[in-house]
Amino acid sequence: MSLRRRDLFRFGGLSGGIGLIGAAGWTAGKLLGGRPAPLSTLDIDCTSPSSEASTGVGYSAKFAPAAYVAEYRDGFHIPPARTPLSTEVREFDLSVIETMLEVAGGQNVKVWAYGGTVPGPIIRATVGQPIKVTMANLSEIAHSVHFHGAHDVMQDGLERVGKGTTQVYQFEAGPAGLHPYHCHVPPYASHLRKGMYGSMIVDPLEPRPAAHEFVLCLCGFDIDGDGRNDIYAWNGLAGYYERFPLKVPVGELVRIYLMNMLDHDPIASFHLHAQTFDLYRSGTSLIPQEHTDIVGLGPAERAILEFRLPRRGRYMFHPHQSHMAERGAMGWIVAI
Repeated sequence: MSLRRRDLFRFGGLSGGIGLIGAAGWTAGKLLGGRPAPLSTLDIDCTSPSSEASTGVGYSAKFAPAAYVAEYRDGFHIPPARTPLSTEVREFDLSVIETMLEVAGGQNVKVWAYGGTVPGPIIRATVGQPIKVTMANLSEIAHSVHFHGAHDVMQDGLERVGKGTTQVYQFEAGPAGLHPYHCHVPPYASHLRKGMYGSMIVDPLEPRPAAHEFVLCLCGFDIDGDGRNDIYAWNGLAGYYERFPLKVPVGELVRIYLMNMLDHDPIASFHLHAQTFDLYRSGTSLIPQEHTDIVGLGPAERAILEFRLPRRGRYMFHPHQSHMAERGAMGWIVAI
């Protein structure tokens, strides 16, 4: 019997009871000298795009990507490679255009897009690296780029950059960690909910261990203009990672750069099924603050997560706010 996505949440209490009964039986068997049953062979297709028939959590078209969307959107979730520290200035273009974004099948939103995308391009540098960011404003109203982290206050991105003008920001990347950037022109909320944000990874001088790295930015879209998000998405496209899961090798280190850039919701979370992760809040420490399976983030908060998937299969991830999960923010990481 296949279950729809909402049934997975509805039957959570029942499955918890079954789990307790199963755990009690396992413990009794262990005390009596019995052995746990061997792990069964998985009959899961881990490589093909998922479907409701195979996963049980398929979205309706309202919260799924349009049929024409292709699998290869690597630039949205695979960060640029780390580069060693140098005195050479690293340059980035965050010019703003106004365009329409189909955030789900048939659901269009007018956005202001840094570098033409929502979220904006992933910026990466090593701590201390000189950075130059150019923003040409090709839209109809004023914008700016404000970076989180530490930098010269004169480069803080609070000044308005009017239509048809260009602003250059120059600073040294730091501290090591994960930092969002976004527009800071009032009304602040309207710029955020139209997609004006992106991520900046600042690597420590001593590199983190080699890993399969992904950026996941939680986005929200107010379709009807009532001041509430109607659709939720990782990296700007609802349902994408349910249809096209992230793929990693079994047992190898995975690192997720996680950001919450929702505007109308006071908190969101990230929950990984069937596995736990080391949690580095803001990524500014090289020592994990916690080992868990869920992390809560307020607006603009971020974290770095590290984990290994020990067995072949599909590992679900989603916010534990069920309305977000059911409206586009459910996804999979598959170990192959």
